Amino acid sequence: MKISMGAVTPVKYQGECGCGWAFAAVTAVEGLNKLKTGNLVSLSEQELVDCNVGLDNDGCRGGHFGYAFQYMIERNRTLATEADYTYQGVDGGSCKADDYNKTDASGAITITDFENVPENDENALLQAVAYQPVSVAIDANAVEFQQYSGGVYGGPCGTDLTHAVTIVGYGTSDDGVKYWLIKNSWEKTGGEGIHEVAERRSCQGRTLWHC
Repeated sequence: MKISMGAVTPVKYQGECGCGWAFAAVTAVEGLNKLKTGNLVSLSEQELVDCNVGLDNDGCRGGHFGYAFQYMIERNRTLATEADYTYQGVDGGSCKADDYNKTDASGAITITDFENVPENDENALLQAVAYQPVSVAIDANAVEFQQYSGGVYGGPCGTDLTHAVTIVGYGTSDDGVKYWLIKNSWEKTGGEGIHEVAERRSCQGRTLWHC
């Protein structure tokens, strides 16, 4: 199994707020920070919900992790820590990003660019995940996915990208099924937020959008 060992913070819960895009972006940056600096720092999704508003990002009403990365690049500062800017699970609050001295306090990196992994290119995605956690958009409409409770998920494919998660590793099950390890931000029930998802399946249409 290949996983970004030690580079993934504990599973977080987004609640009823539709901001999986923020959690997916933060997980990727937390992982990259650990791999670059050796420091695993839990960063603030709430900063993105409050401050990264505009274009397609609209707090609890949805958004895209690509615009979250762009927000971090344009500010040229890392996000506040989760301890400083705690997740509330609601939007509409004022942006408090300037209340924290993030360059000195968090010990986290800034990002200067991000790269798209070509759609439906498994080898390119494998190479990217071998280097760091990767944010992806998925079709999460299937009942099987919403009721996932463990093991290798093998539910139906889809093309309606409704949720964002982060691929943190990959591997092969004991019975030979290749899978992605995915960190989700839904309630920690049977799956505990980490899904083993079947890989290399023949699906029509676009199922993932990678950053």
